[in-house]
Amino acid sequence: MGEPEKRKVGNKELTERGQWSKKVEFLLAMAGNIVGLGNVWRFPYLCFKNGGGAFIIPYILFAVTCGVPLFVLDVCIGQYTKQSPAKFWGRLCPLAEGFGYGCYVISLYSCIAYNMLLAWGLFYLISSLSSTLPWTTCSNHWNTENCIELTSNQTNMILNSTQGNSSISSVIEFWEGRVLNVSQGIDILGDLNWEILLCLLASWVACYFCIWKGVKSTGKAVYFTATFPYVMLLLLMLRGLTLPGALTGIKYYLYPKPSRLADSQVWIDAGTQIFFSYGLATGSIAVLGSYNTYKTNSYRDSIWLCVLNSCTSFIAGFVVFSVLGFMAEKLGADIEDIAQPGPGLAFITYPQAVAMMPLPQLWSACFFIMLILLGLDTQFVGLELIASTAIDIFPNVLRRPYRRELLLLFFSTAFFCFQILLTTQGGVYIFQLIDYYGSSGACLLFMCLIESLIIGWGFGADRMFDVIEDMCDMRPSAFFKYCWRYFTPLMCFGTFIFYMAKYKPLMYNNVYVYPNWAYGLGLFMVTFSPVLVITWGLVKLYTSSGSLKQRFKRVFTPDDKLPMTERQRAQSQISDILMAGI
Repeated sequence: MGEPEKRKVGNKELTERGQWSKKVEFLLAMAGNIVGLGNVWRFPYLCFKNGGGAFIIPYILFAVTCGVPLFVLDVCIGQYTKQSPAKFWGRLCPLAEGFGYGCYVISLYSCIAYNMLLAWGLFYLISSLSSTLPWTTCSNHWNTENCIELTSNQTNMILNSTQGNSSISSVIEFWEGRVLNVSQGIDILGDLNWEILLCLLASWVACYFCIWKGVKSTGKAVYFTATFPYVMLLLLMLRGLTLPGALTGIKYYLYPKPSRLADSQVWIDAGTQIFFSYGLATGSIAVLGSYNTYKTNSYRDSIWLCVLNSCTSFIAGFVVFSVLGFMAEKLGADIEDIAQPGPGLAFITYPQAVAMMPLPQLWSACFFIMLILLGLDTQFVGLELIASTAIDIFPNVLRRPYRRELLLLFFSTAFFCFQILLTTQGGVYIFQLIDYYGSSGACLLFMCLIESLIIGWGFGADRMFDVIEDMCDMRPSAFFKYCWRYFTPLMCFGTFIFYMAKYKPLMYNNVYVYPNWAYGLGLFMVTFSPVLVITWGLVKLYTSSGSLKQRFKRVFTPDDKLPMTERQRAQSQISDILMAGI
């Protein structure tokens, strides 16, 4: 990002918002933000779980009708208004002023949870540098008498200790006993894990210095953090495809099972994966777009970024399942018994597999370097959203020299202090609670539904088309207009209903049941953003003057101080000429 300009307000020197110095910096920052950990461990597992190649059908349908239209919308709105979501939604549609703050809350949850994944990944990376991978042996202080070392004739090592088998894999014992040192429940915090705490501190320091100078430092950091993961991904894919049994794994990954399309859970998973991986309803996309010049062709760029995101997810499946196929052949086990969802794939299954390869330290290090860099991009963009929102709300105070650096230091320190709880023995229960409820699928679906209704019917799809045409010098496809007005709201609403019907309370390892107060806290987190949006709109409507019809018209009318498009300027000039003639 370029050097921010400065202006005087009275006797105070204020720093203006920065701007990308090169378009490639915007593209890399955006790619780094949306291509994250979910592409590596969530999409491949969902594809395998939900019918293999058949899962691609609902995935593409949601991408075309929801993902791409909303992604284009977020980027272009940020570029048009040059502000963070907490400021610009009230200008686009006063009734939706609370929407930006709802997005802000979701980003807060994500920042709290995401850095723990980086801390765990860093700990595994450091552990990979030892002469013997510590999760391959049972002679360590954290191992129990039920531990089984990684050997080719021990197929029951893949079973978790909570599944009723007395034998426990050394990989699982390393994860649960060394990294997490799990307590008996969320009520028992236990001791701190000082090594994880130091890894957490290191991840926050890295995030801070990536964005402490605003777009200037972020634009330089992404040249490495957004490109190097693809080098690692390519190396891991080439290595995986050369392993014996790789084709078996790929077959499990892609073999279509059309009958699975009759299950509503498949469609729910496809929709929520699009919203998660595209970074929708968090505000981060709009913030990155707000640093573009007004005439950047972000419409075309946004479409290609969505293609990049989905293609990366698809390729990551080859990386993961080629290795799982090798592991299944080595153990004489079935892939269905090996593949695990979410972090289990990254911190149990994949370390288990690389331990069986030649040069296991090398491939383990490559994998965790990739994970750390993928997560780092997403994390520091989320922190950038939080900082830029505060600066846009209080510009006269926070745009003074060095105030941004101090603000970021405050936020980073506050998050780190809270996350100390997550490094305790009971921390994983808190982490899972925030991760499951804080930015849950239901919350994202509701927020995306509201966003499409705001633009389609409040601000106006035709007006948005004029804005994009004015900025990008090309008329968007008419398909997007129908998406914002009809297709996207219908898809979001339908998926939201199915999601709520299929809802299951959170459990840890499918065994531990959280206490009622924890479920109450989770319910508060998942409903806070939607309730905030609705309450804010009702207050805005109530405090407006006039009849109910006049109030609705007033709160649905965009701010007249928004930038004018060429068509609006021409209409204004014609109106002025007619008035002058009269």
